[in-house]
Amino acid sequence: MTDLFQLAAFYKFVALEPLAPLREQLLAVAKAGAVQGTILLAAEGLNGTVCGPEAGISKLLAQLRSDRRLADLEVKLSWAPRQSFHRLKVRFKNEIVTMGCPSIKPTELVGTYVPPEEWNALINDPTTLVVDTRNDYEVAVGTFEGAIDPEISHFRQFPAWVDQQLRPLVEERKPQRLALFCTGGIRCEKATAYLLQQGFEGVNHLQGGILKYLEQVPEAESSWNGECFVFDQRVAVNHKLEPGVHSLCHACGLPLAPEDRQLASYVEGVSCVHCLGRFSDADRRRFADRQRQMKLAAARGELHLGNPAN
Repeated sequence: MTDLFQLAAFYKFVALEPLAPLREQLLAVAKAGAVQGTILLAAEGLNGTVCGPEAGISKLLAQLRSDRRLADLEVKLSWAPRQSFHRLKVRFKNEIVTMGCPSIKPTELVGTYVPPEEWNALINDPTTLVVDTRNDYEVAVGTFEGAIDPEISHFRQFPAWVDQQLRPLVEERKPQRLALFCTGGIRCEKATAYLLQQGFEGVNHLQGGILKYLEQVPEAESSWNGECFVFDQRVAVNHKLEPGVHSLCHACGLPLAPEDRQLASYVEGVSCVHCLGRFSDADRRRFADRQRQMKLAAARGELHLGNPAN
């Protein structure tokens, strides 16, 4: 693994204020260890995905866990053949995952955590209603068989979907349990807090999210179909947590399967099936110029910061 970069994905809902000292500590350790990626800090906790040399990642995680509030921080680890981010960002946010409901406090009330090894039994039970809490373009890349897709483009739309569609569906089907999941666990955990606040019962969520499930459940026993979209330059990972076959459209930033790249609508860096007709001719010329600059940078062995995957 010495020639590979290690990725670490983590989050925790916990009271963190004051935030400024923690930010300075993380910036210093990450920079010293050549670690890049994004860490979000808020009063409700932290959320991050970072990439770098194994030694740098280890020191950053040790720094995080040296804070007694983060001593039990759970981390999903994987590997990539190259650096998955172009820069390091440690930012203050109002929420570490944006739902737009200030009254929701996952530190006080959340659904039942279901470990990956127990997830199959839960979702294969016909009395369980399985809900994918991710965005529609993520669901299109891969999901659990039979899961409901809320068809949202941003997590802040989830509460409206619950009120308008999930509640009537639950009243109709009367499931004994709800099973929610997302990429790393943060969105489905916050979603369970919202559901419980709204009076739903039997609310469960996948502990560690899809990434922990793929890490711990053998592929031969898996209920997962497709790849898992990730918010870095890998775009999506397969069941071995290796970079998959999807790429990003550098015009709209949405994922493309191999068959999407064979369509006439696909012009590398300029257009794809998702955004054809969405941008002006001036936009397309700008995208084409950016694509040329990216190729020139790649030929020089350099990273180009215009890539929307960062």
